[in-house]
Amino acid sequence: MLTDREVAATLEMLKNEHLDVRTVTLGLSLLDCASDDLDRLRSRITSKIGRLADKLVETCDLVAEKYGIPVVNKRLAVSPISALAGPFKPAQMPALAKSLDEAASLVGVDFIGGYGAMVEKGFTRGDSLVLDSIPEALAATEKVCASVNVASSRAGINMDAVERMGRIVKETAKLSSERDALACAKLVVFANIPEDTPFMAGAFSGPGEPDAVVNVGVSGPGVVKKAVDRAMSRGERPSFGELSELIKRTAYKVTRVGEIIGREVASLLGVPFGVVDLSLAPSPRVGDSVGEIFQSFGLKSIGAPGSTALLALLNDAVKKGGAFASSHVGGLSGAFIPVSEDLGIARAAVEGRLSLEKLEALTSVCSVGLDMVALPGDTSASTLSALIADEMAIGVVNHKTTACRLIPVPGKKAGDSVRFGGLLGECSIMAVADYPEAEAFISLGGRVPAPVSSLRN
Repeated sequence: MLTDREVAATLEMLKNEHLDVRTVTLGLSLLDCASDDLDRLRSRITSKIGRLADKLVETCDLVAEKYGIPVVNKRLAVSPISALAGPFKPAQMPALAKSLDEAASLVGVDFIGGYGAMVEKGFTRGDSLVLDSIPEALAATEKVCASVNVASSRAGINMDAVERMGRIVKETAKLSSERDALACAKLVVFANIPEDTPFMAGAFSGPGEPDAVVNVGVSGPGVVKKAVDRAMSRGERPSFGELSELIKRTAYKVTRVGEIIGREVASLLGVPFGVVDLSLAPSPRVGDSVGEIFQSFGLKSIGAPGSTALLALLNDAVKKGGAFASSHVGGLSGAFIPVSEDLGIARAAVEGRLSLEKLEALTSVCSVGLDMVALPGDTSASTLSALIADEMAIGVVNHKTTACRLIPVPGKKAGDSVRFGGLLGECSIMAVADYPEAEAFISLGGRVPAPVSSLRN
């Protein structure tokens, strides 16, 4: 339990520093719902979600009220739907996506993740069916999220999957063009995807997960910023090492809060507690931005020289503090840099201090990758694939999770603004080097082999 001193510090975080539990995500295995009859499969899925998730929202609200700590989102993550899709025809897949959407609405959660596939080495029939249906599935539903793992440090990069995902992102944008390609915000392409992340759009329940499990994602950029600001305001300026120690202690407290909430929700639901994902999840609010932390350290903004080094320090300190606070840390656990969702990062992009190239460099040391990046609507599918390939290479070579959530907004050009609303925020369309030669490059296909560092057995 928290000590009296930690409780007092936590109350201050709640009052002035935007501390919240960003998500409680219930992971559910749907593998026991398998059937070659679509109606039977849909019925089993609805029944299982209704039975195990019916009290999730109510329980989260009860625990949040008890501790006075907001739980912003309640979500579901299910087994990759590709594992269940093999027996069906392409025309049947939208109905499967709608079943997930209806089940999520029935139990009152914000999103349901898992409409995806693991294709780092190749495609099953079910994988192909799911990939081909993603644009329609995401455009026609409100709560369904999709994640596709196209690379890993053990398998390399499936460039055939990367090529397909560029076309899928482009088509998804087209089908939701009247909403500024909002459906693309529910689609993420991964390297080294974790099986237990509670954050959307990448959440799914992997084959190594229990039948049902509660995973928690916390939020703490504002808490970290205020801690750094206080340290900087005290006479003699602290060193990088001292600031790293300060962030570790702050991450420790935030992680403890998340685990207390998660364990109580899991206990009340009668399911196991899984992990705390201690990623610094920002929001578009002032004072709740990872980007603003860079200014607290003395940089003009994220994107300025020194940003990559500082992000590496921040990511490392968050992981160390969280790992000390809990033996059950998982998911992504570090610092997120989603462009539209973070006020400081979005502002840096608007003002030209953060380019797409610098953002890619930053992803080599952060927890995800090119996240919530709005691009010109005429960006070619091949260039989208090439961007994905670059990001996957960073993850594969560095044995880390990387991802792309790219949003080519129809009718928009570089420098235009786009507003997604809610936690998704708003941002400027970022310029991208879109060359015809990308098609020749991407069409080579095959697999980029895994690095020699993968040979660890």
